[in-house]
Amino acid sequence: MRDPFFPKAGNGGYDVTHYALTLGYAPAGRRLTGTAVITARATADLSAFDLDLAGLRVDSVTVDGKDALVSRTGQELTVRPHDDLGKGAVFRTTVRYAGAPRTLTDPDGSEEGWLPTADGALALGEPVGSMAWFPGNDHPSDKASYDLAVTVPKGLQAVSNGELTGSDDHDGRTTYHWRTAEPMASYLATLAIGHYTITRSTGPHGLPLLTAVDPEQAKASAGVLARLPEILAWEERTFGPYPFSSAGVIVDRPGDAGYALETQNRPVFPGAPETGTLVHELAHQWYGDSVTPRSWRDMWLNEGFATYADWLYQEEHGGRSAQQIFTGLYDDRDDDALWAFPPARPDGAAHVSDRPVYERGAMVLHKIRQQTGDRAFKALLRGWAAAHRHGGASTADFTAYVEKRAPGTDFTGIWKHWLYGDGRPDRP
Repeated sequence: MRDPFFPKAGNGGYDVTHYALTLGYAPAGRRLTGTAVITARATADLSAFDLDLAGLRVDSVTVDGKDALVSRTGQELTVRPHDDLGKGAVFRTTVRYAGAPRTLTDPDGSEEGWLPTADGALALGEPVGSMAWFPGNDHPSDKASYDLAVTVPKGLQAVSNGELTGSDDHDGRTTYHWRTAEPMASYLATLAIGHYTITRSTGPHGLPLLTAVDPEQAKASAGVLARLPEILAWEERTFGPYPFSSAGVIVDRPGDAGYALETQNRPVFPGAPETGTLVHELAHQWYGDSVTPRSWRDMWLNEGFATYADWLYQEEHGGRSAQQIFTGLYDDRDDDALWAFPPARPDGAAHVSDRPVYERGAMVLHKIRQQTGDRAFKALLRGWAAAHRHGGASTADFTAYVEKRAPGTDFTGIWKHWLYGDGRPDRP
């Protein structure tokens, strides 16, 4: 497993099936203690394997209860188990670690990993920030279920993905237990520690909703969060059944993070989100979280779809049509940034979140819609989400899927000029 943009992240030879993380965090000293129990299946004969972990001190590692030899080079933690592992073997690695988690700076200058806040911390992982707070196989192609037990000083909350299965107080501290049963890529894992107002409600067909809002953002967030059930219902009608067992949001303060992120089940927002941003991040639950990119080169499969979701929502809720948005982007002759590179071929790791991945990616989908017609296009959106539910997919998988769903339709020009072509295509 070698990502074209983040070659040091992710490891071959095994497939993680479950992470059990037991964490303790003391905001005053910014100290994290952790035990990670990683259950995996060997996909090759292994005398050693690597985990991704940035910065934290490793105290011990065992594999199936036996001490393992460990060495480190940068973020690579190389584990040599006492006994070799045969292909197909299921094995359990336990890593005990501690230290002050790092804030990582991405190639595009944004910050991820462990972000200290005024009252706690916020952990965000896209693209490779999860290695700042737990060891694992930090690549979108390896998805697993998760259990987190997080202990924080009493009076603080710890909010994560999935469902809160319980909490208990002891010795002036509170432990929160979170479970994510559906497969999740490591970059979608989150942990928010601080003061939050927790609200439980239900969405479409009784879907459990849990929102965690910083009290300073409660008033500003109330209106848009009240629309959460309605937006989820619209997205289900448009994209198919919601792929997870719960939904919700985390709203932190502006400045705690520099961006919103589609963390699974519960997207994170730095301050009260606008409706379009909420639509975008919730659409990622289908496109990005459930259908996860095979590599970071395939990022447009996340962002192009989520961007087009907002276009569709505007179109169906009294705003501009997708065609009007498309035409406005195409006709802006001063907007060279949009055409800097094709969406399926970003110019390296520093550009996977640039506008061509988002807006030109959405333009590719609009071209497909023009070619197939609205009814077939809506069926394609739902079908793509269903075909790769809880899995991974590449751009090649997507183009093959479209061609299979619309036999006899020629998409050659769309792929050549809009998806892979350099510069502004000729006027459509």
